[in-house]
Amino acid sequence: MPVEKERYYAVHVLFLALIALIFLSARRGTQELSGLFTANPGGSSASGSSPWMFMAVALLLEITCIRRIQTSREPRAAADIGAILFFILIVWEFFATTLGVTHPILCPPPEAVFDVFRTRWALMLRGIGSSMQLLGIGFAVALPLSVITGALAGWCGRFRGITVPIARVLAPVPAIIYAPYIIAIMPTFRSSAAMVVLLGIFWPAFLQTVERVRAMDQAMLESAKMLSLSNREMVFQILVPWLLPGVVSGLRVTLSTSFMLLILAEMMGATSGLGYFIKNFADYANYTNVLAGIILVGIVVNILNMIPTLLEKYVIRWK
Repeated sequence: MPVEKERYYAVHVLFLALIALIFLSARRGTQELSGLFTANPGGSSASGSSPWMFMAVALLLEITCIRRIQTSREPRAAADIGAILFFILIVWEFFATTLGVTHPILCPPPEAVFDVFRTRWALMLRGIGSSMQLLGIGFAVALPLSVITGALAGWCGRFRGITVPIARVLAPVPAIIYAPYIIAIMPTFRSSAAMVVLLGIFWPAFLQTVERVRAMDQAMLESAKMLSLSNREMVFQILVPWLLPGVVSGLRVTLSTSFMLLILAEMMGATSGLGYFIKNFADYANYTNVLAGIILVGIVVNILNMIPTLLEKYVIRWK
């Protein structure tokens, strides 16, 4: 339809407009720098940030939009989202670089923000590695423990009567509330951060598992009982396999929430990690690096949200 094609073309037009704006800003900056050295041959000046990373990001966004438009069930939505992102980047570039009316510290030009990924890539990679290690430790302990204990509580009424009331009191309390005290009593900050992630995952996942067990098909449970299975066999051979699809689908929320808890915990006293990256540069009012860190956190969260989709596709095919 002509209307749809026009909407799709708008994304590409905005992409070209952004590239042109970046190129003109970079050319004007080069001319100003050349004029500075001509007027003062003996002087020196720090060159501006390279625009190439910003151009690379714009190109990657354009490629992603094209791919989503071609493969998505809702190509119009993909085109609209891409157009909005390009429009935001154009406005940011125009006011910060072309007009130069924004605060140079609080709202740095996008070239400077995206160039941080080139100049600070090693520090960013170390931060990602540190954060992922802590997140992995918390998940490796909390998720299996919550599924197994939740399955036991859902199957055994007496155990459920003890644990569920406790969980209903503790689950609504944000795990980050415990962080100052946990940091004080744990031997290292890394162990305290992993504990915060563990608490943030365990209680909500435990309650969800109990509810899923209690919502099971009674006919299936009666058939399993007729086989005279022990409680252990019921949990590990019947309940846990039945619960896995629900656990994996719940990972989308659990991963994002636990990662945000970890970032907040790292801001309280870590010496590495993405939270430390943001907090450290914020303390020195280096908001160019802070904005780059925020963008990096958003990228990591979106990549983490892809994990449940891959697990559903390749691990639990019986769903």
